[in-house]
Amino acid sequence: MPTRSERLDALPFTREHGRLVVGSGVGWALDAMDVGLISFVMAALAVQWDLGTTTLSWIASIGFVGMAVGATLGGLLADRVGRRQVFALTLLVYGLATGAAALSWSVGALLVFRFLIGLGLGAELPVASTLVSEFAPARIRGRVVVALESFWAVGWVLAAVIGYLVVPASDDGWRWALALGALPVAYAVVVRRGLPESVRFLESRGRHDEAEAAVRRFEAAAGIPAPPANEPASEPASEPPSDTAPPPQVERSEPRAPGPRALWGAPHATRTAALWAVWFGINFSYYGAFIWIPSLLVADGMDLVRSFGFTLVITLAQLPGYAAAAVLVETWGRRATLSAFLVGSAVSAVLFGRADTETAIIAAGMALSFFNLGAWGALYAVTPEVYPTTLRATGAGAAAGFGRIASVLAPLSVPWLLDAGSGTTGLFVVFAGFFALAAAATWGLPERAGAALNES
Repeated sequence: MPTRSERLDALPFTREHGRLVVGSGVGWALDAMDVGLISFVMAALAVQWDLGTTTLSWIASIGFVGMAVGATLGGLLADRVGRRQVFALTLLVYGLATGAAALSWSVGALLVFRFLIGLGLGAELPVASTLVSEFAPARIRGRVVVALESFWAVGWVLAAVIGYLVVPASDDGWRWALALGALPVAYAVVVRRGLPESVRFLESRGRHDEAEAAVRRFEAAAGIPAPPANEPASEPASEPPSDTAPPPQVERSEPRAPGPRALWGAPHATRTAALWAVWFGINFSYYGAFIWIPSLLVADGMDLVRSFGFTLVITLAQLPGYAAAAVLVETWGRRATLSAFLVGSAVSAVLFGRADTETAIIAAGMALSFFNLGAWGALYAVTPEVYPTTLRATGAGAAAGFGRIASVLAPLSVPWLLDAGSGTTGLFVVFAGFFALAAAATWGLPERAGAALNES
């Protein structure tokens, strides 16, 4: 009798997989919309509140401080109370905080709300990718996770559209933009009621009846008959001989998930170091560049609306980047795809920094969007595969949390790098260097394309 994990891996892609990807992806898109909106809000507040670059960099970075804390805590909680529960909670937290941020009366109030938004946002991303990866059939798992990650581009495009149409429309345009970010409050109810809990998590906690029900739900969607109810659905347990008295009932305690120290023990230490290096490098360059692009264009002489229009066009290139990565992660493999897209990101960053015409800015910016977001897709595909089930969400959350340190430092470093005389060219050369370091670190990760997730 195959185990439940083997039964899930043998399934075709069904409507239940589609519901899971779309259900998780909508939350992912709403996250991206919130992150993207702050870049447009910054550009508007620089004019309305007469804010300097240092204050703007703190508005950009404080949310990532919350994301670093949220990613680490979210992963730990997901390995203890469940992926779905934490996913719904994070949507609720950052949705409420985003709505409250629309009422900000000062820079200090906005900073507090941005930190709370980051707590929810940071916890949601690694938890959602872990949940989807644990249901996806092994032979297409990478493609499915990249499809989930592609919702990030949808959310960022929505942010660019709102930034272009709503933010410049009035002095309160940025408030209305943030108010739209409160939509996750309602969506949290959908997540809590509609998405399944991870079968692998349920089994690791001894909740076998719930795990069996979840597997049968996906088998039914594929038209595959489930095993008879009286047959073992996982590894058969030994039974005492019939001529002996049954053993006394012993109260069983729920298995404990390993703590974060296990990430640095054998055999995980090397892959943890490599994974953290990739997350740090890609976070530094991505958020340093994309959070500041609208403001940098305004600083170079564009008006607010034109800057936002350029950013919208550049953002659209994220979608084909994800599509290319979704194909390549199953043909080239995770490491080769991730490394190639990071190298492409490095080259594009140099070209963007040197662009001196509107055509060159758009072309280099679109290339940067294409390669960088394709790299993100490959990174989210490989991250849940690095660790076993009992450590998977903890490991993914810790890597994301460490990467968020870079996303805090990057926006703060932009004013310093610009004031140091390096200008936009030197700034994007620095971003290219971090992309290159991340590409090198990729080769310390395991390659598990097409392989079953490690359960032990």
